Amino acid sequence: MLAGNMAFLQWSYDDVAEWIESLGFPQYKACFTDNFITGRKLIYVNCIYLPRLGITDFKDMQAISAHVRELLGITETLWSRSIADPPRDSMGLFLEKKSRTGERADNLSFQRFLDDMHQ
Repeated sequence: MLAGNMAFLQWSYDDVAEWIESLGFPQYKACFTDNFITGRKLIYVNCIYLPRLGITDFKDMQAISAHVRELLGITETLWSRSIADPPRDSMGLFLEKKSRTGERADNLSFQRFLDDMHQ
């Protein structure tokens, strides 16, 4: 069972569309359902990806990206990130693994992910 703050990983694309509508963006529901964006795929929803979904209003893109990061509990990774920068946010890395489908991703817990990172 997923912790409450990870419940979005189980969202269907209809759940994601309802969430987008609840944020005040009902005009974008179809952009998410037509592209089958599930809770697991939200990790990829950012200002670079949103135009591919048909969302091109910059202020809306910024707002939606910020809400996604807040939901996922991750910090923003700058596009100009250098390899000399500190390691990326572990929650973001974990969610990238969880965004995949299959038994391995389904069974991966955040604690197991952290344990594997430190081995």
